Amino acid sequence: MTKQLVSAAGLLLLTLVPGTQSTQVPADDAPAYTSGGDLVAPIHYRDWIYLTTGIDMSYDAPTGPPDHHIFYNVFVNPTAYHSFLATGTWPDKTVMVLEVRGADSPISINKQGHTQSAELMGLETHVKDHGKWGFYDDNGKLIPRSASCYTCHEAHAAVDTTFVQFYPTLLPLATQKKTLSAAYLTDQGVTPVAQPPAK
Repeated sequence: MTKQLVSAAGLLLLTLVPGTQSTQVPADDAPAYTSGGDLVAPIHYRDWIYLTTGIDMSYDAPTGPPDHHIFYNVFVNPTAYHSFLATGTWPDKTVMVLEVRGADSPISINKQGHTQSAELMGLETHVKDHGKWGFYDDNGKLIPRSASCYTCHEAHAAVDTTFVQFYPTLLPLATQKKTLSAAYLTDQGVTPVAQPPAK
């Protein structure tokens, strides 16, 4: 995995490939865990709410064009999405999935630009449970709280340590609801003003 891919994976973080867990996914969309406490891969995430697609994203200063193109598709469980529409923030039991795919060009009748490949390069999850956000590795194990993914999200995320600034249909809503984080507003050069969220 390139530095660019690893860096952009901070959007949600850390590979969870379907089929790596034997536990069945429950009928609802809440996070589920094995008897040992590992996260169960949310294999039905494509039935969830699509939020956005990023292309060739990197949180580091640009060093030139990428050696290959990458798409980042973001999905969230419907229960959390509908709660966000009402409140402007994420409820407990939110599960966000970042699907990473390569780019194809040319393919079929397309002669310019890129389409997403059938190749799945990885799935990454970000879960809010018991009031805390967690990132999980490719074995479904919780990444230590000392990892940089936590501090990056806390320092730059627009809403509740999630990168809502990259979700074009949700950022205006969070702005209206006044749920944007002080950290994000500071990044944008705006002085945060303490005020209650809009009803």
